[in-house]
Amino acid sequence: MNAQIELVSARSVLGPEPVPDLACADRIIISNSGGKDSIVAMDEGVRLADEAGVRDRIVVLHIDLGRTPRGHSVEWPGTVDLARRQAAHYGLPFEVRSMTKWPSLVHRIRARGQFPHLMTRFCTSEKRGVARRFMTEQVNALGISGRPARIVHVMGFRGEESRARSRRPAVEVDHRASNGRRTVTHWYPVLRWSTAEVWQRIRDQGLPYHWAYDAGMSRLSCSLCVLASVPDLECAAGLRPELAREYADLEEEMGVPFRRELSMAEVIRRAGGAA
Repeated sequence: MNAQIELVSARSVLGPEPVPDLACADRIIISNSGGKDSIVAMDEGVRLADEAGVRDRIVVLHIDLGRTPRGHSVEWPGTVDLARRQAAHYGLPFEVRSMTKWPSLVHRIRARGQFPHLMTRFCTSEKRGVARRFMTEQVNALGISGRPARIVHVMGFRGEESRARSRRPAVEVDHRASNGRRTVTHWYPVLRWSTAEVWQRIRDQGLPYHWAYDAGMSRLSCSLCVLASVPDLECAAGLRPELAREYADLEEEMGVPFRRELSMAEVIRRAGGAA
């Protein structure tokens, strides 16, 4: 794994974060990307669910972003299997869902004619839609009548990752996902954790994590994410040159760069490949 700079976390300054009333939750859905923050959020979520005696209400959801037209996985190879092993580490049921309209995120990008960017993160919107459909499945399976089902949705968001995330509360009601049949509460157990604290928990608990971190990646996400740092993009392009080449061909086909200020062809050149 990458060497990390030891930082004082926001939680050490601000104190304990609020926790939803897990004992009152009808279903606890843990979204697991397979990344370091997801597995630590799962570890923390399971710990507190055990304190409330409700581990049996947890289900783990992984959203698979599919395979490109050339057959490459959008996610890092082995991610789905890792997410399954991470759920099995706690004896939790594991479910995989994907987009219904598009075989992969790359197919969605091609249909839209542009890559996602900070102000138009339609990739996130697609994943949110998959998660909400899964919530509907869970509510239907619960069969609760006379009141909305209470869903707690656990995610590994951390405030260090972006200014927008740093302003989030650790627990918040998702009014858009809530309706007459369900109330959805988002919970971010590691929101105020530093990167160093996340890796410390992984080491202390012996939690399974993805090989891409040891290969130089600081984040998992999609292999080639428009929001990734330049060093991560260069690392990913070196590790997955065929996928990078497909993205470069796609940007040429659509006439738009991967990022406004940085083309995938340039990323490939920086990574030492042939653009």
